[in-house]
Amino acid sequence: MSSRTSTIKFAVSQIPERLPAAERERRLANPGFGRIFTEHMVRIHWDSEHGWHDAELKPYAPLSLDPGTSVLHYAQAVFEGLKAFRQADGGVAAFRADAHAARFRNSARRLALPELPDETFLEAIDVLLAADHGWVPSAAEHSLYLRPLMFASEVSLSVHPSSEVTFLLIASPSGSYFPRGVKPVTVWLSEEFSRAAPGGTGAAKTGGNYAGGLLAQAEAAEQGCDQVVWLDSTEHRWVEEMGGMNLFFVFGSGSDARLMTPALTGTLLPGITRDSLLVLGRDLGYAVEEGRISVEDWRAACEDGSLTEVFACGTAAVITPVAAVKSARGAWKVGDGGAGEVSMRLRKELVDIQRGTAPDRHGWLHPARVSSKS
Repeated sequence: MSSRTSTIKFAVSQIPERLPAAERERRLANPGFGRIFTEHMVRIHWDSEHGWHDAELKPYAPLSLDPGTSVLHYAQAVFEGLKAFRQADGGVAAFRADAHAARFRNSARRLALPELPDETFLEAIDVLLAADHGWVPSAAEHSLYLRPLMFASEVSLSVHPSSEVTFLLIASPSGSYFPRGVKPVTVWLSEEFSRAAPGGTGAAKTGGNYAGGLLAQAEAAEQGCDQVVWLDSTEHRWVEEMGGMNLFFVFGSGSDARLMTPALTGTLLPGITRDSLLVLGRDLGYAVEEGRISVEDWRAACEDGSLTEVFACGTAAVITPVAAVKSARGAWKVGDGGAGEVSMRLRKELVDIQRGTAPDRHGWLHPARVSSKS
């Protein structure tokens, strides 16, 4: 399903009274994650007759849904997660917004939803940041988390691709994922549950993938672990992802280090942070590859010392080191159990680009069309 409209105009309706700057700064001092939201949101409608239309910036407010709305019954919905950062010069820029726009389209296609044109996706971000750029934190490790989402809004209990769809963009100031410093995690290898199977929705960013993982995450917690690691659904042998994040394996150390991440087979989410780190790894002179690793190989390489670091990556935490592994068949330690040198070097390289303190050699920053003053 493709959109009939490639460019649309946004109506702008701002709230009559903005939150006083002092109160906004108070809330930004300790925003947490996903707890507070900015003052506006973007909404765009789609229907099978008119395509995308009625794009608007409006005050952030609850939604009113008929109990028969299709998404509540059949979960036809997708979303994205990206961040806008306060830049070193005081401006604001979203990180890799174009890549998120492309993945949003791919997810929509898999869920039989209309594809929102990339330029409309980017314009929605521009419009929201123009209104709410004062909500982008300036503290180190803080950012404005942007959440685009699309859902089937037709009122119908018939199982079919919805003839009406709603797109929303909301924003939430976000604090540091690791307020006390980067914390390595212990992971549980799930051999009972699977995140995705060939031909399924594993490569789409859709809520059902996350809901289906909650029971396995609870099992990991019961085993004293921070996160679950997903294995392939056929043999339960090949490593795929950690929770909602991609995994990287570091062999060797220093300039001779080699990075490997599980290849995209259709069951893994094609992470934007994953792709960024593949590029930055090459920039830093590391050997980089996409391949596969079994549970047996992971354990053996840790025991013989050839595998020195393992980390997960994603938008929220950037990089999360893996300190130890547990499974029903045993447990082992990764390296010295701390945050590895290669992992932290990659993290710093990425964060510096996001915040404008390092050159943006790959054109990843999408500057907001706002004044540098908040």
